[in-house]
Amino acid sequence: MLTVIDHPLIRHKLTIMRNKDTGTKDFRQNLDEIGGLMVYEVTRDLPTRDIQIETPMAPYVGQELAKKVVIMPILRAGLGMVSGIMDLIPTAQVAHIGMFRNEETLKPQVYFEKYPKDFPEAEVIIVDPMLATGGSSIAAIDMAKAHGAQSIRLVCLVGAPEGVNAVEKAHPDVHLYLAALDERLNEHGYIIPGLGDAGDRIFGTK
Repeated sequence: MLTVIDHPLIRHKLTIMRNKDTGTKDFRQNLDEIGGLMVYEVTRDLPTRDIQIETPMAPYVGQELAKKVVIMPILRAGLGMVSGIMDLIPTAQVAHIGMFRNEETLKPQVYFEKYPKDFPEAEVIIVDPMLATGGSSIAAIDMAKAHGAQSIRLVCLVGAPEGVNAVEKAHPDVHLYLAALDERLNEHGYIIPGLGDAGDRIFGTK
């Protein structure tokens, strides 16, 4: 399932991020803000349960989240989306998946993984700004499922049709959220028009 979250503020901030002249500070800040804006739609159907409380005036039956939430960034670029989401879900735990794309094979190579204790029972939100070939996202979902995750959402900023198709084919049970669906991949596996290398632009390493 694919949901493209089309919102004027997201389009505005994403345009700033796409601009090649946007510096690291503004790129990082807008990514953080878009992550916060997207989380409303991403978490729309999170399960809740009733809870009895006392307001200053009377007893009241409200709702609370029924399951823990784990944010799972794909390192390193995925870290840029964590803060904006945690601003809205401050009780969320964070798992980490470290992988990089082999520039010759375009396949992901894993170098680190760490999961919270309650990971299998949690609502897992995998985050990565770019969904290009889909290789890293598929690998991350594979790893999450291997560690017992039952409910997984994939949240990316910009995606290419090739990557979307690959993820949907490999994991049709995972709901995919994008801020924008771009045109295509180029011969090097980069998204066109895209926004460049998100990791380098977030951390100022290029």
